[in-house]
Amino acid sequence: MDYSRLPSISSLLQDPALAALPHALAVRAARAVVDRARADRVLPDDFARAALDEAARLTRRRLRRVINATGVVLHTNMGRAPLAPAAVDAVADVARGYTNLEMRLETGKRGGRLDGVAGPLCEITGAEDAIAVNNCAAAVLLALSALARDREVIVSRGELVEIGGSFRVPEVISDGGARLVEVGATNRTRIADYERAITEQTAVLLKVHASNFRIVGFTEQPSRASLAALAHERGLHLIEDLGSGLLDCAPAMERDTSALEAEELVNNAVAAGVDVVCFSGDKLLGGPQAGLIVGKRAAIQKMRKHPLYRALRLDKLVLAALEATLLLYRSGEADTAIPARRMLARTAASCREEAEALAAQIPGARVEADVSFSGGGALPEESLPTAVVSVPAPHPDRLVAALRHGEPPIIARVAGGCVKIDPRTLLPGDGAIVADRMSALL
Repeated sequence: MDYSRLPSISSLLQDPALAALPHALAVRAARAVVDRARADRVLPDDFARAALDEAARLTRRRLRRVINATGVVLHTNMGRAPLAPAAVDAVADVARGYTNLEMRLETGKRGGRLDGVAGPLCEITGAEDAIAVNNCAAAVLLALSALARDREVIVSRGELVEIGGSFRVPEVISDGGARLVEVGATNRTRIADYERAITEQTAVLLKVHASNFRIVGFTEQPSRASLAALAHERGLHLIEDLGSGLLDCAPAMERDTSALEAEELVNNAVAAGVDVVCFSGDKLLGGPQAGLIVGKRAAIQKMRKHPLYRALRLDKLVLAALEATLLLYRSGEADTAIPARRMLARTAASCREEAEALAAQIPGARVEADVSFSGGGALPEESLPTAVVSVPAPHPDRLVAALRHGEPPIIARVAGGCVKIDPRTLLPGDGAIVADRMSALL
């Protein structure tokens, strides 16, 4: 390569397009382009144009909005639940200035940062008190640290689960400073197994939901009511990691409820006498990532006063989104106003109607019956009947890659040599973008 053809940085910066950029950005982009050409021994056709492209790359946010066309509602790789418009507005409102995060406006004195979420949580679930931390794993860790450190925690062998790649119940118990006591068998555990395992060192009976799997067939587990009665009789705490966080909400629309009915309600756990119920804010609840804890006041107060709580507490932006989401439950609008609830509640007929409208705008597209999934570890093995737009393509993987590389990126899936677009997870306005992009690419 003729290195004499490499421009100097100063000469590149004199290009009018680069001169219009912030100086530090222009310098960084120009140096990157020249250094790359020297290393690769390949000269770009237009150094100034290449530097502008590099500047655009340097300033493009890595985390940005994508369109979810997969049909997986709580897609972990795509941030799980999209926020309701009211929650988005609440975040923007508190982000643009100061807030009364820890100030009570009635008195002008210091207040609690959980004032806006604890009340609605208690009202909706029937709990005596509530607290919130940054995710459900943190909620369980805080509960065990505050209520069982240096003592024993009894868990059924059928509930010693791993959720995701880093949440294993035995490890969370040990990290919380407690000692694990296993009882029963993988498929059958009885109340008598718990009774025999209780010693003077026992502090907690822990019940854990099955995430991403089901144990079926010859199975048995004691009811939470019987576990609560045993715990209270022996002076112990019953903690339940309920996982997905389905709250009771009066149905406000025609919906397919079969999948949702397979998930336990937080309200039922509280009513059964569970001392501490932990669940997620960004799964079936449909809010921001958070670990919510509701239950008996004495147990919740111990957690609130524990040093670990400060390390796990929520910031003003998450609290704003969470409070706005909970207020939609309080007003009975959750099924219609919270996107994840609305998506999970959609009927197959509703999905087909939107799929047919989309298919009519995309060359060669057809509509097929299919299934969606909740995702995010919620509703394991529960599929949601849907209808998808199916687009045959000679190279479907190239087509989905092209969709991903557009702006905004569109995430679709491939099956049977076709690109599949599931309208269940499209937000208002997404369908028109998908139809335009697909038509242009085809």
